Amino acid sequence: MKNIARLILIVFTLVVLPLTAYFVMESSGATIDTAANKVAYDLPYPGILPDHPLYFVKIIRDRITEFVSRDTIKKAEVYLLFSDKRVSMSMSLAEKGKNKQAIETFSKAEKYFIKIPPLLKTAKKQGSAAPSSFVETLKLSNSKHRELINELLKTLPAGLNESLNEVLNINNEIKSDLESL
Repeated sequence: MKNIARLILIVFTLVVLPLTAYFVMESSGATIDTAANKVAYDLPYPGILPDHPLYFVKIIRDRITEFVSRDTIKKAEVYLLFSDKRVSMSMSLAEKGKNKQAIETFSKAEKYFIKIPPLLKTAKKQGSAAPSSFVETLKLSNSKHRELINELLKTLPAGLNESLNEVLNINNEIKSDLESL
């Protein structure tokens, strides 16, 4: 009986959750707060962090979600979700003092994000351009990521600045790609 319960839990985790994440992706009512120069963009809850023993299940779920996402706009939305979740994970790891892992996770977040502009350009060539609200959400997310990178540059030890500067360079590349959309 325990084996059946475990099997159901594994199937639920690997099949049902990715599909719900795929359909739940929604745009936030994000704005830029110019008074405090803070980007008011809400990052999603990070869930299980990379330092958790079951994190590999989350990776498998993400890969399945990425595989079943065939529409280019939907895949771009999934990549945005993955990117934002990893940024949120990165900030949680930094708070826990796991600085190197935080930077690695932030780097993975930006690597997901950098996949989005080519997808949107492909969608536009195929005749299904992304809604302007989604492009604005991407720009806000990119600004929030840049803000958090700069925050990490101020708070993390100076020896890690080179790695963070590489992440910042990726972020700036994404910003220029988004400007051309």
